[in-house]
Amino acid sequence: MDHDARTHHDHSAHTDRAGHTGHEHSGHSGHSGKVSWAMAAKATLHCLTGCAIGEVLGMVIGTSLGWGNMETMILAIILAFFFGYALTLRGVLAAGVDFRTAFKVALAADTLSIAVMETIDNGVLALWPGAMDAHLSEPFFWIVLAIALAAAFVVTTPINKWMIGRGKGHAVVHQYHH
Repeated sequence: MDHDARTHHDHSAHTDRAGHTGHEHSGHSGHSGKVSWAMAAKATLHCLTGCAIGEVLGMVIGTSLGWGNMETMILAIILAFFFGYALTLRGVLAAGVDFRTAFKVALAADTLSIAVMETIDNGVLALWPGAMDAHLSEPFFWIVLAIALAAAFVVTTPINKWMIGRGKGHAVVHQYHH
């Protein structure tokens, strides 16, 4: 694992209010509602961006320090959560929310999504023969990583859709963007 990367969300996309018209009618207002797959996919991609930054950085650091697979994977997961939360936090703070509230929003919005992504992503890497022993310089590593991230996206998108439709997950973030 000295060479794996994962993905999460880029919450910077949420700071652009263009295109957010109508969210209050699609489950982002905190009520149950119809949520489009496109909206769920956008929230999932946002999450995937932060996870990917943390995962790749963790793998580069772990590999550079000569750490084993387990230590590197743990660092990559910690950094995936850190960057996932940080990207959300940045967008919510930009809306003028105090840090404590913004931190709570980031935790509420991202914890389940990041946890599912990390479970799927790391599971694929751990179970794929040879993936944990591949090096960052090998195309095989990056191909398996791309497949792992794609699998994480596919599994997490319906979860995010369900959460947003119930006023949870990224629905919590969107109330600070209007």
